[in-house]
Amino acid sequence: MADLFKELADKIKGRDLRLIFPEGEDTRIQQAAGKLVAENLLQPILIGSERKIKDTAVALNLDTSSWEIIDPEKVSKDQKDELAQKLVERRKGKTDLPTAIEWLKDPNYLATMLVYLRQADAMVSGAAHPTADTVRPALQIIKTDQESRRISGSFIMQKGEKRFVFADCAINIDPDAESLAEIAVQSIKTAKKFGIKPKTAFLSFSTKGSAKHDLVDKVVQAAAIAKKKLPEEAENIDGELQFDAAFVPEVASSKAPGSNVAGQANVFIFPSLEAGNIGYKIAQRMGGFQAIGPILQGLAAPVSDLSRGADSDDVYKVAILTAAQAL
Repeated sequence: MADLFKELADKIKGRDLRLIFPEGEDTRIQQAAGKLVAENLLQPILIGSERKIKDTAVALNLDTSSWEIIDPEKVSKDQKDELAQKLVERRKGKTDLPTAIEWLKDPNYLATMLVYLRQADAMVSGAAHPTADTVRPALQIIKTDQESRRISGSFIMQKGEKRFVFADCAINIDPDAESLAEIAVQSIKTAKKFGIKPKTAFLSFSTKGSAKHDLVDKVVQAAAIAKKKLPEEAENIDGELQFDAAFVPEVASSKAPGSNVAGQANVFIFPSLEAGNIGYKIAQRMGGFQAIGPILQGLAAPVSDLSRGADSDDVYKVAILTAAQAL
């Protein structure tokens, strides 16, 4: 299997996609923007003080001539008022004009609004902000797509030619069976976008009834709901499965004989945020996998949330991943 990012870079190259970074003063963002421009992959839009961005770029030996910089201090009052009015309209009376004006002082709200207005194709944030600061404006302004009732966060886990999807690792703390099923549907779509033929395992501490508990029942129900939602994928969805039964063929043959997923899974649906967050970090830190994401699934436009521990290469890769979703 070819490298995911080379595949996606080839798809977006020369397509003039515009990706907005609310944290434009961050050195990691600027280093990634420089590389993205040098490779003709996309047009970066950086929000922040123009002076600070350019001073930092000079220190990093970066050429800013191809960057679009939006300095909030230089946006005219008329432009601010127009954006605020459109935000009020989008919120359908849930937000008044003074509140909208205040919100748009936040670069995450400003960037999200520009994505909603299609002045940018996608957004990447989170290098210096918690997940909630990226997710909240996305839900309030961009909102979910027509097929989704909620959003979720997946990671693409890659090591050499191995490529997996882990979800939900970022958003839903204690999803019920219906929510887990929707997370799986979104994750299957994500897998297909990124060249993975999905075999989806709903994970548990039980395999095929080896333990009895309400938490196990939830996972079994979720798998059944997901099969009904995606009948064309039903034979490639299974649960409940312990991780070893989902991943190791020898274990699968004894714990889940006859399963079309056990021992072959590449999309892993964790039963809770706690499990998913711990799981992806173990794979990343102990297993040596690249953890790319979280990708926010279920939104009407592409938005990704960086880990605050991300380096410039992570930003570069998440930008490619996010831009590819805008095609």
